Amino acid sequence: MPTPIDAASLIRAPKVLLHDHLDGGLRPDTMIALADEAGYRRLPGDAAPALAAWFREAADSGSLERYLETFEHTVALMQTARALTRVAREAVEDLADDGVVYAEIRWAPEQHVDGGLSLDEVVDAVLLGFREGEAAAAERGHTIRIGALVTAMRHAARSREIAELAVAYRDRGVVGFDIAGAEAGFPPSRHLDAFEYLRRENFHFTIHAGEAFGLPSIWEAIQWCGTDRLGHGVRIVDDITAGGRLGRLAQYVRDKRIPLEMCPSSNLQTGAAASIREHPIGLLRRLQFRVTVNTDNRLMSGTSTSREMALLVEAFGYGWADLGWFTINAMKSAFIPFDERLTIINTQIKPGYAALSA
Repeated sequence: MPTPIDAASLIRAPKVLLHDHLDGGLRPDTMIALADEAGYRRLPGDAAPALAAWFREAADSGSLERYLETFEHTVALMQTARALTRVAREAVEDLADDGVVYAEIRWAPEQHVDGGLSLDEVVDAVLLGFREGEAAAAERGHTIRIGALVTAMRHAARSREIAELAVAYRDRGVVGFDIAGAEAGFPPSRHLDAFEYLRRENFHFTIHAGEAFGLPSIWEAIQWCGTDRLGHGVRIVDDITAGGRLGRLAQYVRDKRIPLEMCPSSNLQTGAAASIREHPIGLLRRLQFRVTVNTDNRLMSGTSTSREMALLVEAFGYGWADLGWFTINAMKSAFIPFDERLTIINTQIKPGYAALSA
């Protein structure tokens, strides 16, 4: 008989995470400790449970001001090498404890230089934390591999510089590039110079598109910028009729197997979906798009990869075969070499889901 799907078995299931922000996943108790060290007096709570509740409530509030304020606090506490390394190490440990076997974690180095660090020092500190986290997880019997995604902010003018930074670290743990930030008014085509440079360097990149904005953002990310993946991409459903007929852009995304980095809980908070049951992921899974399941900001959404899967199981009645399908989609879409992806699929993911399904 298949193993029942519950909280414990979901944690045991091998999982892959492609869309997770480092500054959106701090432990509340770590924030309190870092605030004490830095003399930061603006935290909206001095106890971990209350602080966690504040972040979740602020993200759920429907107020963009309050949502953005959450990142003001986390980023403010990540301005030293020691803090960055600690946050990165703990992120890996938390993901490993949740059964994640491969993850790509993203952050914007340009947001962590207020304390005097150079961009290189920021990247070095985070990569050190990732390696320490992998080692700590291995000591506890968890195998996890982390790939770093270096992010540029779409409202800033440093994307080419950040792209060059990402490529400079390509053999030291950075596997790709990303742009993030408000979509409206800041189209990805403003950063064509960066994307053309990345393509010349044969380097992978993903673009936040099709979450707050719509089809034009997705179209530009693909046809102008040449993105390998779409960060969120939920608004691709605007090009699908109620009867399931695909428009030209949706057909292209499906035909080209362009991965969609979907983050169900986060998409509810940003208004991209009204509920989990109404989330486009259900339709897109039925239509065989290359859908993946992600956390986005674990602190703000009070979530984990296992919890996101649990929500989908409850909403859509998914079984182990469906969850394995999402996981293999994600591993196929990772920015590490093909043979390395295949090894993780064949040695960890497929055996893990086969055991749960038996």
